[in-house]
Amino acid sequence: MKKEFNYIKFYILLIISFLIWKFVDNSDFFGTISKIFKPFVWALLIAFFLNSLLKILESNFKFKRWVNVLIVYIFFYGIIILFFTIITPRVIDSIKNLAKEIPYYANETRKWLSKTPGFLAEIDKFGILDYIKNSLDELFGKLGQSLTPMLNKTVDQVIALTSNLINFILGSIISVYILKDKEYFRHNLHKITYAIFPVGKADTVLEVFQEIKEAFSNFFVGKLLDSLIIGILCFIGCIIMKVRYGLLISLIVGITNMIPYFGPFIGMIPAAIITLFYSPFKALWVTIFIFLLQQFDGLYLGPKILGVQVGLKPFWIILSILIGGGFFGVWGMLFAVPTAAVIKSLLGRYVDRQFKRKGISMDK
Repeated sequence: MKKEFNYIKFYILLIISFLIWKFVDNSDFFGTISKIFKPFVWALLIAFFLNSLLKILESNFKFKRWVNVLIVYIFFYGIIILFFTIITPRVIDSIKNLAKEIPYYANETRKWLSKTPGFLAEIDKFGILDYIKNSLDELFGKLGQSLTPMLNKTVDQVIALTSNLINFILGSIISVYILKDKEYFRHNLHKITYAIFPVGKADTVLEVFQEIKEAFSNFFVGKLLDSLIIGILCFIGCIIMKVRYGLLISLIVGITNMIPYFGPFIGMIPAAIITLFYSPFKALWVTIFIFLLQQFDGLYLGPKILGVQVGLKPFWIILSILIGGGFFGVWGMLFAVPTAAVIKSLLGRYVDRQFKRKGISMDK
């Protein structure tokens, strides 16, 4: 057994040495590696998210594995086709129309401010009205200038995404085999782990990886479903209230809802501004509606979907989002909560181990 373990270490050292040599020999080594492994990264990501849906199907229906996998991928590609053929073109049209109409809305707002009698005249004595007008002029000017470049940038990103379509297609094909034979891959991963590490450490490594997988899977899959429902409810509300750019507003609200605590308020601001352009009264109703929708999500829908799976108090969630956002921006805010949950679990393991070593009761 010892001899076999040494051979494994030798092979690992040999692979590492080969990679170092290729890195020195090839200046674009990491670029080449990235191109090779992109389809596999896509495959792992797709399999990671679709595995939760596959488990739900297998727990409720006694179909064969390949039938459940087929249903999952029909649903997956159906969502993608719906998004790119119906939702995306309409959102792009909404952004184009909004960019064209901003100068008109700016003039209407100026007229409204200039014709408003009463207390605005009193406020104007302190120069507040001029400040508001100047601020609005600056806001509308910046929005008018930035929306078109932003749209062009979005189009460029769509083109870049299209150029990577082959990697995505290959990744989705590979992910089918990962999901179909996931027990096989899990079993071999366990064998490799026990071959490399001592039994005690191997158990710990596998438990930690399982906790990481569950933390990220529970959060992202649950939050995606939660945000999808909130986005649909927001769109229905916009239709009932006859709000212009309802699809764009709903998309913003749904996407920002992925960020706990702060996301709902982040999404509310652009929704209110977009509506404010053509109807201040309707903007008030949109703000109230989104606020009530987010309260429904925070008090009922979110806990129903996510439950207590994250296992973090609100203080730690808010702190992790602030730290993640401060260092890594929006992506940091998205990954902050599951990362904090994993760190909490690892720290808990360490503390328990130290208490046990020192003979201290956990009740003290």
